Amino acid sequence: MKQLVEMNVNADIVTGEQEHYWRYIGYDECNYTYIPEGIELLKKFASLGDAPYYFRTHFMFCTGNCHGTYKFGSTNLYTEDKDGNPVFDFTYYDKIIDAYLETGNKPFVELGFMPMDLVDTNYLNPVEGSWQAYNQYKEVGWTCPPKDYNKWHLLIEETMKHLIDRYGINEVNTWYFELWNEPDIFYWSGNTGEYCKLYDYTEHAFHSVLPDARLSGPAVTGIFEEGHAQKFFRFFLEHCKAGSNYYTNEKGTRLDFITFHVKGGGFPFKIRAEKAVPSVESLVHQVKLGLDLIKEYGYDSLEVVLSEADPDGWAAGGVYDNANMIFRNTEYYATYVASTYIKIDELSLRYNMKVKPLAWAFMFPGERCFEGTRTFTTQGINKAVFNMFKILGQLGNQRLNFHCGEAKVPEYEKEPDIGNPIHSRYTAEEEITEVSGFAVKGINGETQIVLFSHNNDRDKKDEITVRVSVTGLFKKDEVTVSHYRIDEEHSNAYGEWIRQGSPMYPDENQYKAIKARDGLEKLTGDFKTMVSDGQITVSFDMTAHSVSYLVIK
Repeated sequence: MKQLVEMNVNADIVTGEQEHYWRYIGYDECNYTYIPEGIELLKKFASLGDAPYYFRTHFMFCTGNCHGTYKFGSTNLYTEDKDGNPVFDFTYYDKIIDAYLETGNKPFVELGFMPMDLVDTNYLNPVEGSWQAYNQYKEVGWTCPPKDYNKWHLLIEETMKHLIDRYGINEVNTWYFELWNEPDIFYWSGNTGEYCKLYDYTEHAFHSVLPDARLSGPAVTGIFEEGHAQKFFRFFLEHCKAGSNYYTNEKGTRLDFITFHVKGGGFPFKIRAEKAVPSVESLVHQVKLGLDLIKEYGYDSLEVVLSEADPDGWAAGGVYDNANMIFRNTEYYATYVASTYIKIDELSLRYNMKVKPLAWAFMFPGERCFEGTRTFTTQGINKAVFNMFKILGQLGNQRLNFHCGEAKVPEYEKEPDIGNPIHSRYTAEEEITEVSGFAVKGINGETQIVLFSHNNDRDKKDEITVRVSVTGLFKKDEVTVSHYRIDEEHSNAYGEWIRQGSPMYPDENQYKAIKARDGLEKLTGDFKTMVSDGQITVSFDMTAHSVSYLVIK
C-alpha cells in the first residue's frame, strides 16, 4: 500500500520573505571560468529568473601556466623580479572576473592561494632545480604562509585598488570576499595562529582600500564535536572578537560575514568500493554546530555563507574513481539539494540568522559523458540538479503558509550515526523516505509549490501518494495548474543517455536525443480545475527521489 502524505497551502497567508538563499556556486579550477564551456554554464545561471548568481573559485593568486587542470589553476597575478620587487599582472585575473560580470553574474572572490614567489620555503623540504621547485609548488607550496607578511599586505592592497580602477567601487562593494579555503586541513601549511595573522594583515589591507566591502573567513571544513575544524573555528572567532591583532596590536579584528563548509559524506578513490551514500542529516547537523559557535561568540547578527555545501567532498572524482558517485548523474542529486537546502533554511529561521549554502559544482571540459563528477552539466548537457536550480530561480519572494503532515524532523540536536568515525560510509538502507516542501507567491500573484521526496538510500523505490490542498483562492472560480517534475523519467537527460547505450562520447544523433531531454519537463499537460469555497485539491504520485513543482494561476 502506498504511503499517503497530506499537504496544505494557504495561498492567502504570507508568512514572511522567501529569500533566494541558493544563488551561490563554486568550483576549484579558476581557469575553467572563461573557456567556452565555462561561459556557456555561466550564461545558463544568468538566465535564471533570480540572477545574478555568485561564483567562488580557488587558485586565483597562484602561479603556473594559466591553463586549468583538475584541482589546480593559476593567474600569475603576483611575481617578483630578480631583485625581489613585486610585479603585478592582472591579465588572467581580469579574464575570470570579466567572465562573471559579462555573463550577468557576480564574483565571490576567494583571496588565495600563495603565489610561488611569496611562499615561505621554510615550510617545505629543500629541493634543487626549477622543475623540482615548480612541481613542489603545485603539490604543496601554494598552501604555505607568506615569506613576508608586508608583501602579502601589498598584494591585497594592489588587488583591491585594481578592482576599483577596473570595475568601480560601487560594483566591487556588491561582491563577497573570503580569505583562503579550508585552512584547518592540507590547504594551509601554517597553524591556526598563522592563519589569524594572515587574516589580520588581509583585513587591514582590504578595508584600507574598500572600507565598505565584505570580508570573511575562515572557510573551515565540516564541523564535528571535538574535531579539528571546530577547534580551529572557535580559535578564529575568539581571535576576531578579543584577540590581539597581529597588524595593529589592537583588540580584535573586523569580520563582515562568516564562512564554513558542510558535506554529507566522503567517497575516496576506490575501484571496488562498497555501497555508500551521503547523509542529509549529517550535513544539517554540521550547519547546526557551526551556527551554535557563531551564536556563542556573539556573531549571530552576521550573514553566514556555507561556502561549500555538498553531498560529498571530491568534486573532480567520478564513477570511474568510486562507483558510489553515480548519484551525481541522477535525480538523487536534485532531491538531495532540495532536502538539505530546505533544512538549512529552517535552521536559518530557527536561529534568526541569514544562512546561505554554496553548491561546489561547475563543469569539466573534455570529460566522458555522465562522468559522475560533481557538475551541473556534462558535455554541455544539463543534469537533473541544474533543473532543480531552474525551479528555484522561478520562485517569488513571499513565503506562504505551508504544512506537511509527514515532514521528517531533521536531526538537529545529535550527530547522526552514519558509520565509522570519519563519516565515510553510510548505506541508509533502513531509512524512511522524507516528503516535504514549501510554497511561495509568484511575482504575478500565482501560487508556487515545491515538493520533494528524498531517501539517502539511492536504491530506495518507495512510491508515495501526495494530496495537496490549496486554500485561500476565494477570488477565483477556476485555476490552471502546471505540474513540472524531476524524477527518473522527467527533466533528467541521464535516463535518455542510458537508453542511447551510455556512450562516452555520443554521436550527433545520440547527442541530439540526450540533449532534448535535459530541460525542465512537465509531468502532465496543464489542466483547469474549479475552485470550491476557495479551495482546490490535487493528488499525484511521487517516487523516493523526485521533485514536483506546481504553479497555480
